Amino acid sequence: MLKAPRTLTFKCAKCAKAVQVRLQKVSACSHIQPYLGICACGEVKHHAIGQKEAVASYLAAPEGWTHHH
Repeated sequence: MLKAPRTLTFKCAKCAKAVQVRLQKVSACSHIQPYLGICACGEVKHHAIGQKEAVASYLAAPEGWTHHH
């Protein structure tokens, strides 16, 4: 299985500047790898890669999200 990259870069939805998101520490679970970053303008950027349902769940409510098996 491929390792998730430690950082990814996106365009900020608010100011269009580049915002870098970092891989968050989670369990050794390979279903999802959540990312978080904050743009210089203060906009929070959430992203995730992995299982479609887990990613959708995370992106729907990233602040209170927990991963369960």
